[in-house]
Amino acid sequence: MVCEKDATPLAPVSFDEFEATSYEQWKEAAVETLKGAPFEKKLLTKTYEGITLEPLYTEESAAAFAQQLSFPGSEDFLRGVKTSGYIAEPWAVAQAVDAACPKEANAMLKQELERGANAITLDMRGPVRIQDLADLEALLQDIRLCETALNVYCGASALPMLGMLKARADKAGFKMEAYKGCVGADPIGEYALNGKSDAKIECYIKQMAAAIRAAEENAPGLKTIFIQGSVYHNGGANAVQEVAASMATAIAYIDALMEEGLSIEQIAKQIRFGFSLGANFFMEIAKLRAARMVWAQIVKAYGGSDEAAKIDVAASTSAFTATVYDPYVNILRATTQAFSGVVGGISELTVTPFDAAVRPSDELSRRIARNIQVMMREEFNLTSPVDPAGGSWYVETLTGQLAEAIWGKMQQIEADGGILAVLANGSLQDEVAAVLADRFKKLATRADKAVGSNMYANMSEKPLEKPCCCCAPKAEAKTGTAVEKLDHCICCVVDAFAKGAVYADVAKALCCGEAPEIKAITPHRWTEQFEALRSATEKAAAEGKVVKVFLCNMGPIPQHKARADFSASFMEVAGFQVLRNDGFATTDEAIAAAKASGADVAIICSTDDTYPELVPVLAKGIKEAAPEMKVFLAGAPAPELKPVYDEAGVDEYIHVKANCLAILSNIQKERGIC
Repeated sequence: MVCEKDATPLAPVSFDEFEATSYEQWKEAAVETLKGAPFEKKLLTKTYEGITLEPLYTEESAAAFAQQLSFPGSEDFLRGVKTSGYIAEPWAVAQAVDAACPKEANAMLKQELERGANAITLDMRGPVRIQDLADLEALLQDIRLCETALNVYCGASALPMLGMLKARADKAGFKMEAYKGCVGADPIGEYALNGKSDAKIECYIKQMAAAIRAAEENAPGLKTIFIQGSVYHNGGANAVQEVAASMATAIAYIDALMEEGLSIEQIAKQIRFGFSLGANFFMEIAKLRAARMVWAQIVKAYGGSDEAAKIDVAASTSAFTATVYDPYVNILRATTQAFSGVVGGISELTVTPFDAAVRPSDELSRRIARNIQVMMREEFNLTSPVDPAGGSWYVETLTGQLAEAIWGKMQQIEADGGILAVLANGSLQDEVAAVLADRFKKLATRADKAVGSNMYANMSEKPLEKPCCCCAPKAEAKTGTAVEKLDHCICCVVDAFAKGAVYADVAKALCCGEAPEIKAITPHRWTEQFEALRSATEKAAAEGKVVKVFLCNMGPIPQHKARADFSASFMEVAGFQVLRNDGFATTDEAIAAAKASGADVAIICSTDDTYPELVPVLAKGIKEAAPEMKVFLAGAPAPELKPVYDEAGVDEYIHVKANCLAILSNIQKERGIC
């Protein structure tokens, strides 16, 4: 044992002995390691945003973007709108409920608030049916809105919901000054989503102006504009399109509301952005940081103050990336997406339950979703760092690139006449559809991987139980006091609800004019095509029509195992039954076993070295023994050998670049499975 007084102090650590390495030196070494494979093809990655990701980022990479020198809560707000980040005030934990009955929804909300949530997420379009004051009272019974933030999306107009909240407050004899959060609308977003509108956008702008004035007078802590970037995200848009379209929508509202007599200070402080958090972790962090910068520039261009230029973002984990099969993987997706949102800097976060794509959430799925956030706040100490991504050469560079791309796309939209003009001519919808098609193509070829769907399908999984539709309570449409045409003022709306009107009638009475139909941006999920594929197989199997795939494994296990495993995984994506074996010593044995299996498809699995000798004999033999059986080859054939294999009877080749979706779909069609 060494005494402290005898211990020799450690010498100061110095890295002077190591020679600094330049990017060019590293690249030279990387090229040598690639052994002839092209550097650009192997190590550069093109994103859906059109940005090329480098394999290595240096201080010089980020030096081109001046925002890296800013401080938290200042200048362009890259590092957050608050100097203390989440330390003084963490992000709000919001959870949605999906019960149709207001009383059931109330019980869910109270449970959420008692166990970690501190904000209420509510969508007036459903599933909770709030039709009149009685429904609203049932939903909010024993919930203190003065202590709970609101995150309410009202569709095309917030005026009816604000009026209903005020009518409830007036009836109970209390004020709304302490209300905080957002009771907001996005008529342009609704227009893009549905392709039609119940009234002209100009009519909704007047309602928006009335809602702003009503909020300023009665509930100054409430915002009334809630721009839905999720409309574009769920349509398949990339990060640039989502943010640029949202910002262009904000510009349209600013211009129109200023004509209604409101100032940039009044308008900007009323806007909340709703962004979805996708699967590309670093891209989502950069997206939120870039959005802060772009919004600050927009507001300042209108003459707004630093305070007005602070962005308010309520984020939610992606519905687009949620999967029906292997749904528990959605927990992992939601965790990484929520993490990117927190690191990127949001005001409020909603984590979608893992079973949302399958059924209404249950207590377990809501608990898991809520606790993802609670753990990030309480256990992982994510409230401590201010801009934790700051200083990362990768993230700083990506943020700058995204900000430039978003600004450029937004300017293009404005040059083409603004968001309403590009929606009217369909150009924005076409651009989003092109990105969606690219996403589907990359999933089909498995260049993009969705665990449990197009890769690593779990053949033993048991589907989540769904509630019986016949037993589920259905909210019947209520009939209230007749409502005549209403002026765009809060007093008229409050009076209508106080007299017994229902929500739908009030919303209709506020509408005026008609908007022309446009292309809708339909929501999708990225794995929906593979899910339809597997669902069709399962339906056919239930009717006795099973698709069987025989693995024609040649030689000992080490010789065929890699391609046999690949082939099995490839076919199980569609839910096909794969017949495995330990390999055959001769082609005659393999042909006899293939015929005896009664399979629909036989896949030859071995090595490239053995294929020239084995494949012609096997393919021809299987075709003669079982003419209806399809013969596939595992692996991409050499160009000079493909004609030989084709002539022998090989119908298809499966390999890492094959179109998995198309190949499996063709098998289904040929076997009469639609």
